[in-house]
Amino acid sequence: MSKPRYRGPLATATPVGIGATALQPLARGGHQAFQASSLSHPDLGRWQPYPGSADSDLLPELPTIRSRSRDLARNHGVAGSALQTQLDNVLGCGLWLAPTPDYTLLKRDRKWASAWRRPVKSLWRNWFETNWCDAGKSLTGDALATQMFSGAFLNGDAVALPLWLPEAMAPLSTRLQVIESDRLCNPNFGMDTAQLRGGVEIDEYGAPIAYHIRKSHPGDTLLYMNGAEFTWERIPVTTAWGRRRVIHAHNKDRAGQSRGIPALAGVMRQFKVVGDFQNAQLKSAVVNAMVGLVIESALSQEGLLDLLSNNSEALAKYTDGLAGRHRAAIDFSGGGMILPIPLGDKVSGFTPGRPSTADETFLNTAFTYIAAGLNMPRELLMKDFSNMNYSSARVALMEGMRFFNGRRNWLALGFYQPCYELFMEEMVEAGEIEAPGFYENKAAWCRARWIGPGRGWVDQMKEAQAAELRMDIFISSLEDECAEQGKDWEELLEQIAEENARFKELGLTRNQVVKTLRPKGATDAEYAKPGETADESGADEVPA
Repeated sequence: MSKPRYRGPLATATPVGIGATALQPLARGGHQAFQASSLSHPDLGRWQPYPGSADSDLLPELPTIRSRSRDLARNHGVAGSALQTQLDNVLGCGLWLAPTPDYTLLKRDRKWASAWRRPVKSLWRNWFETNWCDAGKSLTGDALATQMFSGAFLNGDAVALPLWLPEAMAPLSTRLQVIESDRLCNPNFGMDTAQLRGGVEIDEYGAPIAYHIRKSHPGDTLLYMNGAEFTWERIPVTTAWGRRRVIHAHNKDRAGQSRGIPALAGVMRQFKVVGDFQNAQLKSAVVNAMVGLVIESALSQEGLLDLLSNNSEALAKYTDGLAGRHRAAIDFSGGGMILPIPLGDKVSGFTPGRPSTADETFLNTAFTYIAAGLNMPRELLMKDFSNMNYSSARVALMEGMRFFNGRRNWLALGFYQPCYELFMEEMVEAGEIEAPGFYENKAAWCRARWIGPGRGWVDQMKEAQAAELRMDIFISSLEDECAEQGKDWEELLEQIAEENARFKELGLTRNQVVKTLRPKGATDAEYAKPGETADESGADEVPA
């Protein structure tokens, strides 16, 4: 018997005896294959979050999350430290441009690419590393990148507007204006629709078409007199010829997501509870520190009843004594006081019950959870390395660098690369950079690497030897090793060549100069490579 021919999805038939409802829990006696879907279990029955889309879950709650996130960064030291630690490791003093045009696609060779990128780097630095790139003429490009990263961390996304502001002395007419993402919102605070989500106008595939930018910040009360708070501007994503007009940097964690989520959102509750706990403990410690001794009165039960009664005669014999005690107290301006006590009263010590020894364990556990939620090692979050050895420090830093490298790549692609493309376009049009067929092969001409701050060394000797070994067995290059330490390999070689020429001019060798930098008492054998003697290391080399 021949097999039936395939006739497409509609030809699929339901097996005999098995209906569509056979897969439903009710048809299986109410049993569920996954406990996670149980609606009757005591631990899960009341846990029924709404199955919303990415935008319906986020956009109505985003303003509240943003304001709380910024409040945490302002008023909670650890939250502010988390932002600064990520800035230091991701951005540092800025990212360096290393142009790497795709010379194969451009039908050139590596030698041409090496010569081409030298003037490009100089022109880039002349614009981006000065305040000519800022519309406000006050910040460099790296400082604007800091605002972009901080905005994405606290607000969920960051927005920059490339403006065209020609000026006689400026190297470029392109200027960047970083704005807070609160200004990206629907006109007149209208409801979100299928085509307009959180100020982002999208097409049927979810691609952004235009951004609606409010003229003023929603929280800027200083502008509530000129009508700017009720004015929006619709800015298309690009010009008619493809030049970018809005840079919108944010993570898209879910399909169809139009805006970003603040980094502190997942640990915001823990931060708030821990902060309240610490404040309560601090207040308790201050109050307890002000009480040194406790006076135990010898007043009988009958006397206590007299004090609480309305009998004036009975109160007189007690109130006079209490008043006299207060008047006779000796007060010190430093905060201490001596209280004379009547005969029969007893003085006993005061031992506060807080803070207890369990507080440190609780806080350590809480901050470990927060660090995990921020994808950072706890030691980096708390700046506490007292309980680490070399191995654990290496593991923590390596784990942290994986996350930091990912965020650095996000920042490079989300901000630096768009700025570089704007720079390249204007420079090519002005004839400052030779790039024939630029618009046809824009990606090939604008291809670049972005070098961030060095990760640092835990043990410099071991890690320097490991870097040398990696290059010796061809699993790394000088470019890779320099980039890991935040250096440009070409500039490094040029600097070394200049130094060697100067050594030769003065009749010195590099090893003689390096030897003067060694710690006092160190021997040549300690600085020889593994497997060689001090003589083989060239320590006694003399000038040719």
